[in-house]
Amino acid sequence: MEGMPDTKLWEASEVRKQASNMLAFANFVSEYYKQDLKSWPKLYEWSISKPEDFWLAMASFGEIKWHEKAHHVIESPKKDPIKGAKWFVGASLNFAENLLEPLDDDASVLIGLSEDGSRRDYTGAQLKKEVHACARALKSSGVGKGDRVAGFLSNGCEAVISMLATTSLGAVWSSCSPDFGADAVIDRFGQINPKVVFYTRGYSYNGKSIDCAPTITECIKRLNPETHSVIVGDREYEGQSLGTRFEEFLKTSEGQQNDGIEYVATGFDDPLYILYSSGTTGVPKAIVHGVGGTLLQHKKELMLHSDLKKGDTLMYFTTCGWMMWNWMVSALSLGVKLVVYDGSPSFPGLDKLWDIIATEKVNAFGTSPKFLGSCMGGGLKPGANHDLSCLQTIFSTGAPLLPEHCDWVYGDVKGDVHLASISGGTDIISCFMLGNPLLPAYTGEIQAPGLGMDIQAWNDEGQAVIGEKAELVCKGPFVSRPIYFFNDESGEKYHKAYFDFYQEQAVWRHGDYIEVTPRGGIVVYGRSDATLNPGGVRIGTSELYRQTEQMDEIEDSIVVGVPRDGDVDILLFVSLKPELSLGDALIKTIKGRIKEGLSPRHVPKQIFQVDGVPYTRSGKKVELAVARIMQNESVDNVGALMNPDCLEQYYKIAKALSPS
Repeated sequence: MEGMPDTKLWEASEVRKQASNMLAFANFVSEYYKQDLKSWPKLYEWSISKPEDFWLAMASFGEIKWHEKAHHVIESPKKDPIKGAKWFVGASLNFAENLLEPLDDDASVLIGLSEDGSRRDYTGAQLKKEVHACARALKSSGVGKGDRVAGFLSNGCEAVISMLATTSLGAVWSSCSPDFGADAVIDRFGQINPKVVFYTRGYSYNGKSIDCAPTITECIKRLNPETHSVIVGDREYEGQSLGTRFEEFLKTSEGQQNDGIEYVATGFDDPLYILYSSGTTGVPKAIVHGVGGTLLQHKKELMLHSDLKKGDTLMYFTTCGWMMWNWMVSALSLGVKLVVYDGSPSFPGLDKLWDIIATEKVNAFGTSPKFLGSCMGGGLKPGANHDLSCLQTIFSTGAPLLPEHCDWVYGDVKGDVHLASISGGTDIISCFMLGNPLLPAYTGEIQAPGLGMDIQAWNDEGQAVIGEKAELVCKGPFVSRPIYFFNDESGEKYHKAYFDFYQEQAVWRHGDYIEVTPRGGIVVYGRSDATLNPGGVRIGTSELYRQTEQMDEIEDSIVVGVPRDGDVDILLFVSLKPELSLGDALIKTIKGRIKEGLSPRHVPKQIFQVDGVPYTRSGKKVELAVARIMQNESVDNVGALMNPDCLEQYYKIAKALSPS
């Protein structure tokens, strides 16, 4: 692989492989279908060539709880095999039931931690009791099957409870993080007209107390006046009451008949979640995901690829506005305990999350390359001063995982941990490629495609290529494709988003720029709409970040390609360490580093110093927004950004570059 060291980082011990859920599944299907599917290549090829058999087997192995079983696993029209596929036709089930009923009543199943040091611990029985009370209150508020309920919530226990209560009624859940401004909230929730919205009254982050009252007040004013507002944590703040307090809301249905949770039956492809695209270039798309597809896909990924088992503990550092929150919560369906944390990952120091991992005996921890890079840059050695004996897996997503991150994890965290880079997205509420307990992990590669995900790298002519950078496509139907976009009755936006690029072939084009290696691993180079293309040579932005992030002078960077005179100019923006400035000598050093580490074609046309790099609220660099600014276009929906104020400096640079 060009420019990437070919180093084996990790391989499970034979004992761990033999105990893995993936091998148990391979043995299960081998016996049931009377064929040898015990090796990974055979198992994967079978899963994509026989999707009906694979997904039916996964539903059985994953012990999906049905109300009614399907009479057909899949009906897939030839002209529209992915979007038009109908899955588990005739089946009915309930999402919340599948997450709650596997939980032991006496076991700890949900730990809620906050930056201020508070800790809450729910047993299975206590969680079910809270969900039941919340569901009864929602029902008393008029919420029924298909209605929308929204959460402007921190990553705490109330978010989990509210979602489970909503979905137990067959209603649809949608959430975002409380650091969103009012415009960003309205851009999302205003599209779906929720009957009830749960609001976080305030939260702590980086040692500061954040009062959400102004945002909540504005949202209540601008949403449907009939929308019921429920306030979480109202007692911690002085001032006006903004709505019904969460604790009081749960009491509104006291005295009603209490005979356990009512699990309303829904169809496999009935709506479950509404997630949103980043919205950096316009109003975010409201992407609707189905009940059964979400559950079955998450079960496959958490159970087989992540090898989570009953009694394990999972913590994913996320917000309620990122799909990883939805993914994480599905682990309850395996009897896995969740640790949810509301606060900064670096307050009072970068050791905070490692402290939690050690104290709560976390087995699987989810994070981002940005966090790992921060720990590495801060000189942390968590393995030397924390008991990480329980930690078996680290998930990393949100951006490509660099070789330097891998070296740090195996050198300074834990030598036998499974560092599993995973990649997919909001669009599929899951992964296209991820870890695999049966395979070795190599530097710079994601280990394997997900079972049942028929992915390839296609060039512009629609040809599959190996060892070349190309577009990520999925050729066959998969259960977690969106069921539709909200307010897209014709389906035009849906079709344009995923199926327009290769118009002659009905394949899903995801918008990622990847390389499939000869051994079947996958390298992700970033979003293809942000891919650089100087002189007709396609370059992934992550290649340049790998160079800049190794330079002591640079704190952060972002790179874009701007069309100029029939070609593309590469523009690099760098945020430097304090007290440093970008002079000719440093520019020469940066260009030299990139030329030597990559090639002359990778060298930026111009380099600019900036104070900050724009990120989405889920921690992804917003290259497309910077590219638009450099082409003298505006970025309208700045509410989707974590730090929108930093864009002003890019507008100034663009103005200076423009011909007078």
